[in-house]
Amino acid sequence: MKPAAGGGGWFISALGAAQLCSWGTLFYGFPLIAEAMRAELGWSKATLYGAATLGMLLAGLAAYPVGAAIDRGHGRILMSGASVLAGLLLVAWSQVDGLVSFYAVLAVLGCMQAATLYEPAFAVVARRVGAANARRGITALTLWGGFASTVFIPIIQFLIETQGWRGALLAMAAVNVIVCGGLNFLAIDQPRDVPVRAAEPGEPLPVAGRAAVAAAMRRPSFWGLMLAFVSYAFAFSSLTYHFFPLLLERGLDSTGAVAVLTVIGPAQVAGRFLIGAFAPDAPLRWLGSAIVVVFPFAVIGFALAPPDVLVIAAVAVFYGAANGMITIVRGMAVPEMVSRDGYGAINGSLVAPMNVMTALAPLGAALLWQASGGYGAVLGAIFAGSLTLCAGFWFAAWKARV
Repeated sequence: MKPAAGGGGWFISALGAAQLCSWGTLFYGFPLIAEAMRAELGWSKATLYGAATLGMLLAGLAAYPVGAAIDRGHGRILMSGASVLAGLLLVAWSQVDGLVSFYAVLAVLGCMQAATLYEPAFAVVARRVGAANARRGITALTLWGGFASTVFIPIIQFLIETQGWRGALLAMAAVNVIVCGGLNFLAIDQPRDVPVRAAEPGEPLPVAGRAAVAAAMRRPSFWGLMLAFVSYAFAFSSLTYHFFPLLLERGLDSTGAVAVLTVIGPAQVAGRFLIGAFAPDAPLRWLGSAIVVVFPFAVIGFALAPPDVLVIAAVAVFYGAANGMITIVRGMAVPEMVSRDGYGAINGSLVAPMNVMTALAPLGAALLWQASGGYGAVLGAIFAGSLTLCAGFWFAAWKARV
């Protein structure tokens, strides 16, 4: 019997609620806490964000082993355990007074992000329903996660203002231990996963782990996706971390810049909803090939649009919608364009260099800004990255046909 697409309402809702809380506390909370720490401890932004960069680098290294472990059926203990450990690390963070302890906590916390955010959850869904049937479940998870900043940024800021950043971290810790840990443990149930796909007569046995990755690496579509996703990570991370000062340099005031940034989150959710409502079964290679075109045009819009809030916000809406859609494409690219075997391991091998680029790109953009004296050169580099994103995905889509 064919498994239900998405794996059932409770399963997806529980995982989705855990994703909302994990993203809200482990990802979107950092800039708010870092700013409060800077004000109290006097540490520089470079020092604070250096710890986050270290954590993201280690998250990249952890991506493959996390995916391979989920392929072997360890999703429940891995994701629920990582949520609990993340909560304990947030408690430890609330007590730091020195750089060594701060960097140590953020380093391990980066590894916990690799075991709690989208990619491991996607792998869990693929294991429950089969990789070929996972698109609707993955789309639903991204809808939950898309509200994380909207829900948690004001909550965390309120906690910082009323309880201080140390108190806010303790509240965030409780959310991870009780809510995320509990929901991941209750939702992920290996006996309910679909059996490993049996080989058809004359077909090679399904592969997993390193063998699955080795087989994937022999497919040109794998390398096309690698180029596309690393290019996307460079463009997205550079723009995300520098968008606010870029808008100020373009002539907007701080209120206008915040207004532009505010529309991106809802646009991401809207983009994901549109896919779920109108293109739930569209071939991914065609869907992704159309979505990636938006990114270079959005960069051109940010570079050339007049300093008018409404105009730049309109460009940001298209950028945000495409950004939301590309998350779903990332989640389903492996089974639809590379292989239906070894989802977690193959996806982890693609995510690893992507996370490394996500960690390094903001620093590279900052150095380029410093060397050139403005964000024009940075936008030029981001535009080049958006073109290689298109080229890589189109190449992968072409090769996935054969």
